[in-house]
Amino acid sequence: MKKELIQKLHKSFEECAHQTDEGIEFWLARELQELLGYTEWRNFTLVIEKAKIACQNSGQLVSDHFVDVNKMIGLAKGAERVVGDIALTRYACYLIAQNGDPRATVKCCVRDPVIRRLLLHSLTPLQHHHGSHW
Repeated sequence: MKKELIQKLHKSFEECAHQTDEGIEFWLARELQELLGYTEWRNFTLVIEKAKIACQNSGQLVSDHFVDVNKMIGLAKGAERVVGDIALTRYACYLIAQNGDPRATVKCCVRDPVIRRLLLHSLTPLQHHHGSHW
């Protein structure tokens, strides 16, 4: 069962990836929130803050791995509004999973050496696109 769950989570994680115009991969925190099973953004932001601290403690620049962005979301009757989100590197996603709810199945999977290698295969920082809508 664990192997099947790990494969399913990895596939879902990779399917959520986006790319900048320069080909740099990133994930959006609001999408990762759903994948990791968090129902409320405010609870997930607490985990993100812990991950930022872990990032800094690892000697990495937080701004290279967590970039504040805006995106448009659809509302009723075709309306849209801008919401804040965070573009994340693969490393940032790993740190978020590591610093999340200790009871979460995802955190147990992150401890798996294969998953850890997949998540950490690149420490490519995000290029900053100030004021852009991702």
